Amino acid sequence: MRNSIILIITLSFLSVSALSQKNPPDNVKKEFIKKYSSAQGVKWDSEEKNEWEAEFKIDNKKMSASFDNSAKWLESETVINEKGLPASVEMTLNRDFAGYKKGHIEIFESPEMNGFELGLKKGETSLEVILDSKGNILKKTIVKDDEDEKPEKIRK
Repeated sequence: MRNSIILIITLSFLSVSALSQKNPPDNVKKEFIKKYSSAQGVKWDSEEKNEWEAEFKIDNKKMSASFDNSAKWLESETVINEKGLPASVEMTLNRDFAGYKKGHIEIFESPEMNGFELGLKKGETSLEVILDSKGNILKKTIVKDDEDEKPEKIRK
């Protein structure tokens, strides 16, 4: 019985460490360096089975980039402040999200879309919104407090 408990605990630690690996495959590192040659302070993490995320700085700006195991670039985000938002995005926020407080603000880039990603909160409602540079809403997601639950997609 004691050996079974020790085995279960050991396997639990191994599976947790396997899911939170910090060392991506060489092909992922090479593709990252090709795309972000001036990156500094790179920290890698793997939150999903087939996805690697690098957090780093370029020109003192906080950034992140995600790649899959085949080194395909998935997305990048660059942290900005509210002053970095175009007037058209501000107009949409004031019109469609009046009363929401802004949280994180990032430039979002992926092969499918480019824009601005914002965390917004009003009362108990938390949203993650992606807008293009013209202020069009590309994606709006309700963010639940329970991290185990997937965000619920909603349409405009």
